[in-house]
Amino acid sequence: MKQQPLLIVLCSLFLGACTVITQQSTPPPQKTQLQTRQVQTREYDTNDVKLVMKAVLNVLQDDGFIVRNAQVELGLLTATKEVDLQARNGSNQFWSDFFRGIDRNRGQRESIFNKLKQIESSVNVSEFGKQCKVRANFQVKILDNQGNTVEVYQVEDPKFYQEFFMKVDKGIFIQKQGF
Repeated sequence: MKQQPLLIVLCSLFLGACTVITQQSTPPPQKTQLQTRQVQTREYDTNDVKLVMKAVLNVLQDDGFIVRNAQVELGLLTATKEVDLQARNGSNQFWSDFFRGIDRNRGQRESIFNKLKQIESSVNVSEFGKQCKVRANFQVKILDNQGNTVEVYQVEDPKFYQEFFMKVDKGIFIQKQGF
């Protein structure tokens, strides 16, 4: 009789552990191309492509991006922003020093750590009847201190795009006011 509560507790713990494993092993569902496009696209109530491109250009520059290319005929803007990860996160260096790699050419220990985050943007602005359609795409590239690519991924966070397009909304308003 005394062993029965203990058996119930052990079974509960075992079943709880199985549930956690099942939840962690299921990857989030992949977004369709249409869902991704919807997150990355907004329409504006003007068909003035130049005005909208200028607003997008100003938003990117205000956010610290360097515009690399602007093709008004195609409605294309490309820009890049670099963030020094060492200035923001000293723990990277600590863990890198802790797990140092050996430089075989020099026989010395050399730290390898994430050094730079590059955010690349491409924005397409096109006339769509009496409106302009803006599609923005952001990609992040993480580089180590030796310039090697560590990770590349697409920004898929809907909130990121919502914030970007809210800034574009304000930028278009400012452009229309002639500031």
